[in-house]
Amino acid sequence: MSRPRTAGGADGASRADGMAPADGASGAEPAGPRERLLAGAMEYVSRHGVGEISLRGLAAALGTSHRMLLYHFGSREALLIEVIRTVEEQQRMALAAILQEEADAPPAEIMRRMWARVADPALWPNERLFFEVYAQALQGSPHALPLLDGIVEAWVEPLAALVAPGRPPDEARAEARLGVAVVRGLLLDLLATRDRAAVDAAMERYIAAIAPAQRI
Repeated sequence: MSRPRTAGGADGASRADGMAPADGASGAEPAGPRERLLAGAMEYVSRHGVGEISLRGLAAALGTSHRMLLYHFGSREALLIEVIRTVEEQQRMALAAILQEEADAPPAEIMRRMWARVADPALWPNERLFFEVYAQALQGSPHALPLLDGIVEAWVEPLAALVAPGRPPDEARAEARLGVAVVRGLLLDLLATRDRAAVDAAMERYIAAIAPAQRI
């Protein structure tokens, strides 16, 4: 994908191609050049994936220079990790919003809404990137290791309130950790098989097992 430079030069990604904001974004223009480049990279990944694109190729797609990406992110890999972390944060913010907006809804219904959100095909390119870099980190690749910081713990607290309300803290955290593993495992299944019906059915089995029975 080729994108024209912004009027201000190579400090940010152009929106002249009509691309929609990345999932979870408000649509408002990001505040600074780093934020604009990150938003552009997120859009690019959501549309095209990453593949073997180089930093120079990615810079050209964003309408900037590879020097600007190096200045703001340090490396191609660091930029991709930032994309992953930002998408993950958007999903946590979405969960928090759903919990606030639907405080009286049964936990099972909230879990179904979140599953529908994260299993949306629009997020598959981001999720492929997540699992690719995750695997590299587990193999000890130095450039990927930063992804492991908080990769599970960041989800434990927000999920604990959903999957184990009113339970003792240690028990709630264990249930939340199980939830992280189940959702990521089913996402990997979905990406590998594309059998949405079967994966959705598996998620329903998990929801039935974990959600408080009186509120399903």
